[in-house]
Amino acid sequence: MSNLQIPVARLVGTIKTYGALRALDGVDLMLQRGELLALLGPNGAGKSTAISLLLGLIRADKGTVELFGQDPQNIDARRRIGVMLQSASLPPVLRVGELLRLTASYYPSPRSVQESAEMAGIADLLKRPYAKLSGGQQRRVQFAMALCGRPELLFLDEPTVGMDIEARQKLWAAIRQLIAEGCAVVLTTHYLEEAEALADRVCVMAQGRVISEGSVDDLRARVALKRVRCMTHIDPQQLAAWPEVVEARREGAKVWMSTANAEALVRRLLDADTSLSELEVQRAGLAEAFTELTRDTETATTIDREAA
Repeated sequence: MSNLQIPVARLVGTIKTYGALRALDGVDLMLQRGELLALLGPNGAGKSTAISLLLGLIRADKGTVELFGQDPQNIDARRRIGVMLQSASLPPVLRVGELLRLTASYYPSPRSVQESAEMAGIADLLKRPYAKLSGGQQRRVQFAMALCGRPELLFLDEPTVGMDIEARQKLWAAIRQLIAEGCAVVLTTHYLEEAEALADRVCVMAQGRVISEGSVDDLRARVALKRVRCMTHIDPQQLAAWPEVVEARREGAKVWMSTANAEALVRRLLDADTSLSELEVQRAGLAEAFTELTRDTETATTIDREAA
């Protein structure tokens, strides 16, 4: 198998326990070059444990863990990755340019400071002390540090927390550029619209297991819910009481509803409000799919515990 055919990252039958807690319970996961995998799940699902294994920070109790076909603790494998964790403790007195030069020095063929800064949108911050930056600016600096070593695999843990909409969209554009260059990306995020916009594949985890894996469209197809949006004078609280409606809320001038029976809901809306306008019906988004998948898993686990 050539280097290009070897998976960038791989977990096979991976088990990791902490005392009585089984954090990972036979997880299989594979990532190829030029692919963005969104790793989603509620707190305690096992996402952080899976990433820590791939980073070589901890060892699995059973199963296979590989980076570029190697042990993740192998220095040659680790030099081929970039990491942006959810929180980072960096020397506050160093300037941004100094942080980038220091980080780049750990890699054999890094990007220039200027190139890294431009990709992350921080070219105007290079002379600023890190401690004097806003939270969103610090996150962009951390992103620049993660990509400065020309990684073949980039781990992004909640990368856009604290960023405004414009900064978030610029970071999305940079991520797309890296993927186009062949870099693989593992993304964990609570912003489901971020996963929906960027991911080639989504892996949903719950209670240490992979409960669903596929494209965003694959996950949507597993959910019966649809979105209905319209202009109506009917109060969302009144709509939420209708049997056809799972959830209803106001978004600006419009009312948004989720439903498992869009046809019946639309007919009832038209009967109840003759002035109804701007009616839209859409498939469920990733947020609804994620909520339904994880709720089903929690329900099944509760039933199993009660039966035991």
